[in-house]
Amino acid sequence: MRKLYVTLALPMIYFAWAATALAAEFGTATEAQSMLQRAATAIQADKAKALDMFTKGGGGFKDRDLYPYCGGPDGKFTAHPSLVGQSLKDLKDKTGKAFGTEIYTVAEVGKIKEVSYMWPRPGQTDPVQKSAFVTKVADQICAVGYYK
Repeated sequence: MRKLYVTLALPMIYFAWAATALAAEFGTATEAQSMLQRAATAIQADKAKALDMFTKGGGGFKDRDLYPYCGGPDGKFTAHPSLVGQSLKDLKDKTGKAFGTEIYTVAEVGKIKEVSYMWPRPGQTDPVQKSAFVTKVADQICAVGYYK
């Protein structure tokens, strides 16, 4: 009987470990929402400094695959690791969904909304389900995305 318990327990332990390891590799919804709240606070304190930190990943604003990005009133990225100056508002996912426009449409001051779209994980080409928490802070539309 003891052998049966060990035989059944080992696969369960392995799968629990594997799920934990995978979860640690990518940011969670809770972590993304928390980072967006911290980003909003940083913009309110010093917008120029905050946008620079977001772009450079400083101040704790880069955690695995999580980072804040923002767009200005003209629809262009004001903060992003590699897309500053390009259009956030015109972004479409691999299925053609205009999620950049949706981000601008749903963003409200003092509220956090969620926009879902398909996007490849870093270093991959096949799109997977991704969501971004979105808010408006002053004249900035900011988001932090996470993979589901």
